[in-house]
Amino acid sequence: MENRRVLIDTSIFIEYFRKENKQKTLLYRLTKEGYTLITSAICYFEYMSGSKNREFDKLLFENVEVLSFDKNQAYIASKIYQDLKKKNTLIEFRDILISSSAIAQEIPLATLNRKHFERIEALSLLKI
Repeated sequence: MENRRVLIDTSIFIEYFRKENKQKTLLYRLTKEGYTLITSAICYFEYMSGSKNREFDKLLFENVEVLSFDKNQAYIASKIYQDLKKKNTLIEFRDILISSSAIAQEIPLATLNRKHFERIEALSLLKI
């Protein structure tokens, strides 16, 4: 089976933390389907900012690659920002940064908040 990579948005981690039955979460399903789980430093920051259980979170991110935010991603984010501003369809700043990580890696984004991310033309969203 080919190695499929996906960038996981904060919403997916939050769903996993909140649901009692972990097997009914998208994170569980993606893991079982053989995806390589990747997230951005921005998502990690968002999630950990609200962390109430550091031991759980340490295990949660044990097998998730966390991408650093770099110059290329910053450039991509600036282009997304300009495009959305021109169309008067700006989204939350952090969502722009998260999108730039997925675009830079050329991988789809898995999110439960599709509404905002659908505005970004260059972004591929995982069909869930």
